Amino acid sequence: MTKNTNKSLHQNDEQIDDYASLYNDFRWHVPEDFNIAAWCCTRWADDPNRIAIYCDDAEHGDSITTYAQLQADANRLSHVLRACGVTRGSRVAIVLPQRPEVAVCHIACHQLGAIAMPMSVLFGPEALEYRLQDSAALIAITDTNGIDNIEKIKTSCPDLQHVITIDCDAQNSIDWRTTLNNESTDFTPVTTKFSDPAILIYTSGTTGAPKGALMPQSALLGNLTGFVASQNWFPQQEDVFWSPADWAWTGGLLDALLPTLYFGMPIVASRQRFSAEHAFTLMEKYRVTNSFLFPTALKMMMKAVPTPRQHYQLHCRAIMSAGEAVGDAVYNWTEEALGVTVNEMFGQTEINYIVGNSAKRWPAKAGRMGKPYPGHQVAVIDSEGNKVQAGEVGEVAVHRHDIHNHPDPVFFIEYWRNPKATQEKYSGDWCRTGDLAKIDEDGYLWYQGRADDMFKSAGYRIGPSEIENCLIKHPAVVNAAVVPKPDQERGALVKAYIVLTPETKRSEAADADLILALQNHVRGLLAPYEYPKEIEFIAQLPMTTTGKVQRRVLRLQEEERAAKASDSYQ
Repeated sequence: MTKNTNKSLHQNDEQIDDYASLYNDFRWHVPEDFNIAAWCCTRWADDPNRIAIYCDDAEHGDSITTYAQLQADANRLSHVLRACGVTRGSRVAIVLPQRPEVAVCHIACHQLGAIAMPMSVLFGPEALEYRLQDSAALIAITDTNGIDNIEKIKTSCPDLQHVITIDCDAQNSIDWRTTLNNESTDFTPVTTKFSDPAILIYTSGTTGAPKGALMPQSALLGNLTGFVASQNWFPQQEDVFWSPADWAWTGGLLDALLPTLYFGMPIVASRQRFSAEHAFTLMEKYRVTNSFLFPTALKMMMKAVPTPRQHYQLHCRAIMSAGEAVGDAVYNWTEEALGVTVNEMFGQTEINYIVGNSAKRWPAKAGRMGKPYPGHQVAVIDSEGNKVQAGEVGEVAVHRHDIHNHPDPVFFIEYWRNPKATQEKYSGDWCRTGDLAKIDEDGYLWYQGRADDMFKSAGYRIGPSEIENCLIKHPAVVNAAVVPKPDQERGALVKAYIVLTPETKRSEAADADLILALQNHVRGLLAPYEYPKEIEFIAQLPMTTTGKVQRRVLRLQEEERAAKASDSYQ
């Protein structure tokens, strides 16, 4: 529960710069007893007509789940899990795509005081095995999307006692529908403290083995100021939320599903693979008003359907974007083509929804990550943990306490079974993000990239996002990633991997002309040392399941190529 002493974060007005009062007057009020299940479902379940989830399913048929139905199924599942040995602190793996049962699983786990552990159905057997072994998960719940991989590694996960299956059969598994139908819809939940563990989400592991970020019950509350602001004061009457973000990740779970349920509003679930055309069709069909769309998704939508309102009846009033810098090309397109100013947001699993924009309440501008959301004390610090001056690049960090010295509820508890990594995450009371930014005189943060994505070329410090944004403006480019290519003279060359539009004509001569055109395009807009000395066209960029470009994969590829070339030369 969040509260502002002078102004409600849910009041709806059109003041354009209300930031100072919203930020300075805000106070956290976190109850001692708090449970995600009670606040995201139970308190809404008395209304039999309140819709929780619209399920868009072309294969099995569309469906609607009310909060009352969600609560009833969660109560049944709580009985099943308890009979399987789930108690306080037990880990329950949820390996499911976007479907109503995901919400049922989370509510049931929290009612038991268990730890919900969402995992993507895109994980292969090795990724699943590592997480199930590391977490010592007791139960895994999956459907046709995950059962084959779980069957492959089940015997190597000794702590995994039961597998619950939905719409599929597996040896020695528990059938969801049959078992739930035999259980009571009455269940008495346990009482949990705000600090009790609730969710275990494994980071993507781009800089080492994945780490399990253990989140408390209160982490949901810590997200709410940013969620409300970035969604232009959600909820409003008739609001409907949708995001293609996987509900197994922070972006889908804590930026979409749980906050929407917290406010008792409907969210759309869809298992269909993302495409621009389907996104617009879905938004029209369910009259979606609010969304979280990765920059990659927005780029695809911009290129595939440049003038969407000529083809679709859209009702979108707010779009939040995160994961990468949006860039002014996409930013300007959303304003012109969708009539919405995209609100960029910054956060990470361990400390989510900490910085961002809210165009209806304080000025937004392309390139700005935004300002600290109410309740979060954010700074840019150096390697010693000291704040840097305005305009200087440093690492984004969040203090354990807000500006009023109250504990910030957004923080993760620890990295699962990894006290060393937990300790290294902090400089005193500052929690480091690993992302670089600079703060301007007006208090806005400007994203400079991941610390491990920055590189030097001929003595110049290069940040990939600005070059990538520039390349995206070219009509032939769908997406781009910039990485260093090892070079003996300069240390590194600027290299761009580029995904072209399907309409772009390809031949050896056409490619050569296009490379020159793209280089001149960047030369004309950025500094001379920033243009890509080498360009490679690629069918698709390596991406994390959360929609971020894996520049590290491309960077390692360049290093391997350089090493082979050196060996051949010798």
